[in-house]
Amino acid sequence: MSNATSGRFQTAASLTHESAKAALEAGLSRIAAVATEVDCAPLTRFDSSALAVLLAWQRAAVARGAALSVVNTPSGLASLAQAYGVDTLLSFRY
Repeated sequence: MSNATSGRFQTAASLTHESAKAALEAGLSRIAAVATEVDCAPLTRFDSSALAVLLAWQRAAVARGAALSVVNTPSGLASLAQAYGVDTLLSFRY
């Protein structure tokens, strides 16, 4: 994860079951520090754990009274979200 800049932070290149807990904690700290956008441009390897992490980050942002935009979403991740029926719960921007 990179540092939040202008309210944005980046995912790592991989967000899978193995890295989900660390990614979740890092993102939650960025959101607590007022980040409102997560950039998925680096993300090349992911599984359904990525969706769980994104949803948890979204809940944390909403609890703080903000929304979380997910930008540069890989098409495979968007397709996975649609397959699981959670695409409408996340604010994807491509």
